[in-house]
Amino acid sequence: MALHFLLDAATVAGPGDTVTLTGAEAHHAAAVRRVRVGEDVTVGDGRGVRLVGTVASVAPKEVVVTVLAREETPAQRPRTVLVQALAKGDRDELAVQAATELGIDEIVPWQATRSVSRWEGPKAAKGVARWDTISREAAKQAHRTWLAEVTEPVSTRTLAGRAAHCRMLVLEPTADRALTGLDLSGGDSDIVLVVGPEGGIAPEELVMLTDAGATLVRLGDTVLRTSTAGPVALALVNAALGRW
Repeated sequence: MALHFLLDAATVAGPGDTVTLTGAEAHHAAAVRRVRVGEDVTVGDGRGVRLVGTVASVAPKEVVVTVLAREETPAQRPRTVLVQALAKGDRDELAVQAATELGIDEIVPWQATRSVSRWEGPKAAKGVARWDTISREAAKQAHRTWLAEVTEPVSTRTLAGRAAHCRMLVLEPTADRALTGLDLSGGDSDIVLVVGPEGGIAPEELVMLTDAGATLVRLGDTVLRTSTAGPVALALVNAALGRW
């Protein structure tokens, strides 16, 4: 399969035009992936456009691609959203990476009560930037036409305020209802998957979210890591929506 790269902005380029990779993306293409003139590649703008082309020239800071074909993919409906509680180590980052590969549309960092990791002050901006980089690289690996949006971190109260405007599913091992037992067909409302930290979601948070309209669901008889639960749930949602 041809290597896939990303442009920094939306493009209107079509067959016969050229597009130019610059900055870090050009460096990645030229120095890391070592593309060569004449090599087939695909280039996306992260907003639904995929360009099929061949490499016309290669320089450390500029890679030019001649466009042979243009494809456009509409944004999927309903959107899928992962609300990932901040976790220690790299467990939350692993969830971001896998969820992006599986097609998530939006990733929301959640400062849950039991989150060991705390994003405060400048650390919050750095955390969002880190997750965005991880998601972007995962999208390239997966040849996604749409990039996932990584938002600012939210509190439980802010998260509860969103529940009334979406289909919010809170992953909770003790829940009576199984995710696989839900009918997710029909409607364009976002499907929001909420994943707690290592110690689980605090009882008062579960009450706040369910009072706001969220549904508690379980995945199975075992308790999954915070890095695993979201991607597993997303895979089930993709299947239920007929995307897989």
